[in-house]
Amino acid sequence: QVQLVESGGGLVQAGGSLRLSCAASGLTFSAYNMGWFRQAPGKEREFVAAISWNPNRTYYADSVKGRFTISRDNAKNTVYLQMNSLRPEDTAVYYCAASPGYSGSDGGRYSSWGQGTQVTVSS
Repeated sequence: QVQLVESGGGLVQAGGSLRLSCAASGLTFSAYNMGWFRQAPGKEREFVAAISWNPNRTYYADSVKGRFTISRDNAKNTVYLQMNSLRPEDTAVYYCAASPGYSGSDGGRYSSWGQGTQVTVSS
């Protein structure tokens, strides 16, 4: 059974940084594509970033490009989201997702999801 557990969320002032982590178990992590999504109150879930299993290609939403960086450590079965220059509009619950065959922005094509971690950016 695939399990994804996010951590690292919290409250930060605008302009600050946070690093989210997603620890995966129950899967061959190195063979999975990983993604980060977020959902703000009253809004639909949106794509943030993704990283493929090989050769670690990365994809970003335009709204976070240049500020967020996705990376993975296959030895630790963990994917990270480094978030810099945070803005109040980045406030949301951030979710980690995994897919064995798809790497991109379509959340419907990810087969496993974590429970989410709250990120709140104050102005």
